[in-house]
Amino acid sequence: MSDLRKVIIDGTEVEVDGAMTLIQACEIAGIEIPRFCYHERLTIAGNCRMCLVEVVGGPPKPAASCAMQVKDLRPGPEGQPPVVKTNSPMVKKAREGVMEFLLINHPLDCPICDQGGECDLQDQAMAYGVDFSRYREPKRATEDLNLGPLVETHMTRCISCTRCVRFTTEVAGISQMGQTGRGEDAEITSYLGETLDSNLQGNIIDLCPVGALVSKPYSFTARPWELTKTESIDVMDALGSNIRVDTKGREVMRFLPRNHDGVNEEWISDKTRFVWDGLRKQRLDTPYIREAGKLRKATWPEALAAAAAAMKGKKVAGLVGDLAPVEAAFALKQLIEGQGGRVECRTDGAKLPIGNRSAYVGTAAIEDIDSAQMIHLIGTDPRNEAPVLNARIRKAWARGANVGLIGPHVDLTYDVTHLGSDRQALIDAAAKAKVADHDSLVIIGMGALREADGEAVLSQAMALADKTKSRFLVLHTAAGRVGAMDVGAVTDGGMDAALDGAEVIYNMGADEVEIKPGAFVIYQGSHGDRGAHRADIILPAAAYTEEGGLFVNTEGRPQLALRASFPPGDAKENWAILRALSAELGATLPYDSIAQLRQALVAAHPHLANIDEVAENDWQPLPIAKPGKADFVLAVSDFYLTNPIARASSLMAELSANAKARKTTPLAAE
Repeated sequence: MSDLRKVIIDGTEVEVDGAMTLIQACEIAGIEIPRFCYHERLTIAGNCRMCLVEVVGGPPKPAASCAMQVKDLRPGPEGQPPVVKTNSPMVKKAREGVMEFLLINHPLDCPICDQGGECDLQDQAMAYGVDFSRYREPKRATEDLNLGPLVETHMTRCISCTRCVRFTTEVAGISQMGQTGRGEDAEITSYLGETLDSNLQGNIIDLCPVGALVSKPYSFTARPWELTKTESIDVMDALGSNIRVDTKGREVMRFLPRNHDGVNEEWISDKTRFVWDGLRKQRLDTPYIREAGKLRKATWPEALAAAAAAMKGKKVAGLVGDLAPVEAAFALKQLIEGQGGRVECRTDGAKLPIGNRSAYVGTAAIEDIDSAQMIHLIGTDPRNEAPVLNARIRKAWARGANVGLIGPHVDLTYDVTHLGSDRQALIDAAAKAKVADHDSLVIIGMGALREADGEAVLSQAMALADKTKSRFLVLHTAAGRVGAMDVGAVTDGGMDAALDGAEVIYNMGADEVEIKPGAFVIYQGSHGDRGAHRADIILPAAAYTEEGGLFVNTEGRPQLALRASFPPGDAKENWAILRALSAELGATLPYDSIAQLRQALVAAHPHLANIDEVAENDWQPLPIAKPGKADFVLAVSDFYLTNPIARASSLMAELSANAKARKTTPLAAE
């Protein structure tokens, strides 16, 4: 039950929930309160004192608005609503005093600080700072920390807001950061000088209100006002995190998260944030044709003519890669099926049923995790498959939810009840299940569905969801998979059936696939990865930041990624290559622009027009089948090297090596 209270803030009367803090009530009244330590997704610290307000009739001193609830305010003498002032002389004087204290030890290095131009301290100092200092003693200096290759520290700038400590402890679930000492000796430090062991650590760069924690790879490369900012969607996992791509000229300089409460809140994983150096390396920027065993550079007309000649009259198969936007999958399906061929997007062998959206997407939204009291994880390691989703499960666990795990026992940063690691544990759980009297959720990972008995495993998981009346979520690992399933880029019988007898294989960015010798391979992709090594013709394509496209995330929410820069050299957008090739084949696809292609796409699959909406899927459980006896194997073995862009990144290679070194037990020197 909400307990509504009236409160007068700067002369405006608002009615808010009594449990709200004053800082939240002020936001509802449209008044911005300066703050450094308060963050709506972290616990309240109340230690920066910048958010002071005056409570009329209260104590004769200002109150910290982040730590005082509306229900704690006393009404007026005749029962009038309590009065709060945010712009009185008392408040102004208090905030100026706090700002003076904060700047006592803060160095004057704005010109060389990476936070310059987007720094909370600069902004607040403009409003509450003075143009002189009364402080004559030497400033305090602190040694910098080594937190690893991602986060660069300048601890002399630190104002002890403790946001980084609270984030790493509460959201990321690691305990390496903390604050030691008191008063002037207080400092943020890491336990025994350890580096951070988390794939969400980059978020503390965004959280730091000053330049104490900045991005190490991005440092000294650009200023915020030089960057062009584009809103887009991340493809490093299937969560579909909302991101902002910052470009300088043609180069992508950094990725930042955008707030979306239904998907990623305001966090992104480290792979999402730091993979941009992979967009510059090992790029395919010109077509190639293999002659006498060697690849040689070719022109577009030459390469398209060679590809068309190779395909005509032959048995053709098309493979849709993990990072392909929906438009490209749709165009490839039309092109290949027009030539009498078959298309397949389940390149990892996942046994996802065709046409049954409740079985390959599920019936749950990501937000349902927040209210779930029981969560079953089957054959998945969300910490590596979708770190931001894992943080959400951790939030539910911290609020009291129980988490059951069937599959390999891994450290997920929260307590789980390990129910077993093999198929039998799932069968037992489904057999013993009873209807839950609270919200519950079943999440199944790709690791459980990739083996030969994947469909039987899926039927057992759906039976478990059915019996407990749980919502069901399939946790994908490939950003393009759900969209390609939606447009029907699939073949009955999966990969084996699609490739059976194929003389020509059109490989659109599927780099994790072993293609048998003998077949002629046309590879369309952005990076010189495994797929390009096996190719007879290479058609260079745009990466995800270089073309607009639809991506459907793991919960079935279509989202629009916008183009932030242009492909290098002669590389072209994915749909445009397919359209040009169709003309060479004499079976021209019926669209000349991305807008026309989207119209055709939406006409065929109307739900893709509902951008940012999760469709309701009819629950159609599969007939129960008995799976084998083997243990579950996880889908992601190395978080940092899952796709061609990440494998091209030298930073991801370093992070992967560091993660391996951490897992090996150090030997004592004998």
